[in-house]
Amino acid sequence: MRPAMRVVSGIQPTGNLHLGNYLGAIVSWVKMQEEGECLFFLADLHAISMPYEPAELASATREMTAALIASGIDPDKAVLFNQSRVPAHAELQWLLCGTARIGWLNRMTQFKDKSGKNREGASIALFAYPVLQAADVLLYRATHVPVGEDQKQHLELARDIAEKFNFDTGTETFTLPEPYIGETAARIMSLRNGSAKMSKSDPSDMSRINLADDADTIAKKIRKARTDPEPLPESLDELNDRPEAKNLVAIFAALEQVAPQAILDRFAGKGFGDFKPALADATVATLAPISERFNALREDTDALDAILEKGAERAKALGTPVLADAYRALGLLSGR
Repeated sequence: MRPAMRVVSGIQPTGNLHLGNYLGAIVSWVKMQEEGECLFFLADLHAISMPYEPAELASATREMTAALIASGIDPDKAVLFNQSRVPAHAELQWLLCGTARIGWLNRMTQFKDKSGKNREGASIALFAYPVLQAADVLLYRATHVPVGEDQKQHLELARDIAEKFNFDTGTETFTLPEPYIGETAARIMSLRNGSAKMSKSDPSDMSRINLADDADTIAKKIRKARTDPEPLPESLDELNDRPEAKNLVAIFAALEQVAPQAILDRFAGKGFGDFKPALADATVATLAPISERFNALREDTDALDAILEKGAERAKALGTPVLADAYRALGLLSGR
């Protein structure tokens, strides 16, 4: 019997997780694993669509695994694996390329953003990236996929591909996934620019708080975070033109799991000299146990590989029958 909710979501292993990843996605993942069947994967196949260093990719995949587990993902509750251990992802992508249309992919805004001015020099993998994303979720007949604003278009494409495949083959091979609507995730911005998302690609390490940062480093980064000279106001509306201040309030609220207004109620009229030490204490209190566990886990590569392999076997058991159905629907004699 299939579960009422099967959630599939992935994250690229492009370096250590930071506070924005944790508050914006991983906290939600930890809650999801208590609500339904969840498959969480390290998207290492997606990572090769852009220039990369092979040795660094392998290391980053293990480090990201350690960070996810340290953050609360339980490999006994959720299926945790990396894509490349489940060849059916790439195999199904090719089958779906017969259904996906060039016109559909040409409308994908992320390809335009990532390829920049040199589209002719971009890889085919980057162009076909959304088809692999469709395969990632359709392979497991996911009922729900958590998506941010920048991924809604890709989920719509996955639904279009599934619908056309089913119609063309006269089957019900694939489930049309719905967006997962959970609690609104915190949108964490850079500590140096309140109008830009906190990102691991930012050249300034002072722009983000990494999950591996120690307490002194966290306190230093928050102390040096960009702000303005005005005291904190009484209402959120008064922060609309103060992006850096608004971001720090949002971070504090997310860490304390309260509404931003509750933070303003505590600090209204006070300056950042009072606010920042309290924010640093709250950040350290949340991240210290995560950082300690992460630093211990990432040294044990054999244990991490065993976790990923176990997760991959569970994923294969779920995905293999669906891939076989897709072959049969297309009239291919695969021997499956």
